[in-house]
Amino acid sequence: MSGAKDRDRVGIIGIGQSNFRSRRDDASYPDLVREAVVPAMLDAKLDFDAIDAVVYSLSPDAMVGIGNAERLGVDAVGGRNKRFLRINTGGATGISSVTAAYYHIASGVCDVVLTAGADKVGECGDSQTVLNKIWDPTYERALPLGTINMLAMSAVRYMQRYGMTEEDMAYVTVKNRRQAALNPRAHLRKVVTIDEVMESRVISWPIKLMDCCPQSSGGAAMVLASEQFIRDNKLDAVWITGVACRAETYWMGDRMGTNPTAEHADAYALGRSFEQSYRMAGITDPANQVHIAELYAPFSNTEYHAIDAARLVAKSGESVKRVRDGEFELGGRLPVNPSGGTLCTNAIAVTAMARVAETALQVWGRAGAHQVEGARVGIASGNGGDHQIFGTMVIEA
Repeated sequence: MSGAKDRDRVGIIGIGQSNFRSRRDDASYPDLVREAVVPAMLDAKLDFDAIDAVVYSLSPDAMVGIGNAERLGVDAVGGRNKRFLRINTGGATGISSVTAAYYHIASGVCDVVLTAGADKVGECGDSQTVLNKIWDPTYERALPLGTINMLAMSAVRYMQRYGMTEEDMAYVTVKNRRQAALNPRAHLRKVVTIDEVMESRVISWPIKLMDCCPQSSGGAAMVLASEQFIRDNKLDAVWITGVACRAETYWMGDRMGTNPTAEHADAYALGRSFEQSYRMAGITDPANQVHIAELYAPFSNTEYHAIDAARLVAKSGESVKRVRDGEFELGGRLPVNPSGGTLCTNAIAVTAMARVAETALQVWGRAGAHQVEGARVGIASGNGGDHQIFGTMVIEA
């Protein structure tokens, strides 16, 4: 594949996000989407007549409680009489939606695409009961599996292979909460200590309550455009220079045991996705060429294998020492999740979109109090399903 710099580029020209909270009883799904779309359109300095297509980022119907719920959002995003596509890839939905918007433009079909969505995870009832349905009903669902114990198993294997401890997991929570305290849009903004994390109740060993992401409500939206449109209309933009996605084997059992197809401690397919994104962007040494990373990590332990997969360290497991040394916090060598990340805000349908949006704001120099000084190259990722679907992006000023 030729590099992104060899063809007309796709830029991000508008971003909007809610202030994420546990519940938003005052707002419906369309209200929350609109809450993000309006500032994104104002940021892009466009009206809805300029939008050629809409990509709608939405959770499974069982989470929303409405069949084919994308229909509810058409008017909220100005989608009437426009190309309209709904995306759902679990936790990766947000970055998959941005990817679809990207290819609408990169293919030459559209000049301007809006992607937007919202979620009310804290209001959907028992989300783990819903998420249990992603597993095969005969072999794995009845364990019972949920997204928490699925990634607790990953944590145990990471401990065995690389020596990570429960206290190492707590370091990630403390780092991300401290960074989220600087982000007015983040859900969990209270600074916590190592002792507080260690003393929080066990959910699925070794994952404790404060090692877990919250159930958040809110919306996000982004406007993408072709380089020609941006130049013709004298708009400001940052550029998507690398984009990729990869899928892992469906079966959890195939990632464990003595001879797994892809080790569950790691994030093999995420690493392959980053390789493709880097190749497209012309990045050969990410540990030294990337300035900021927004990595999808809904539990503290998963930030370690995400850092490994993004090749921000020389070898898997090295991320544990580097986090303790402060290399991946604001003011460190390469800040990871300066917004607080998924660990502090998780409106599932748009969580991975927020990773892209926050990366774009960083390289744009518009991240506010959690801005990484001098950031010009950033990366973002999203994970979905039973840690099976992955998306990655490189964004540059």
